[in-house]
Amino acid sequence: MMLIQCPWCGKRDENEFVCGGTTHIARPPSAVTDAVWGAYLFFRENPKGVHLERWRHTWGCGQWFNAARHTVTHEILAVYRMSDPVPDLSAGGAAS
Repeated sequence: MMLIQCPWCGKRDENEFVCGGTTHIARPPSAVTDAVWGAYLFFRENPKGVHLERWRHTWGCGQWFNAARHTVTHEILAVYRMSDPVPDLSAGGAAS
């Protein structure tokens, strides 16, 4: 079981959380083609490596936050509030 660091409640078991999918997705302007709109709605990256995701502490404080998670090892490299910028992950160390 993964332990996830909630920015408000601290480390908790993963069963208290729900993953909301990819974060930092820019909505296209209203005047786009159907193909562009369809790509926005239905296609997401599925990287092998670090992936930026939205998580909600559903069975805790109920807050949404972002996490940088490695999709192979499931290691959480960083957690940060929705209003915060993406942390620098180039150092290779885990930040929270």
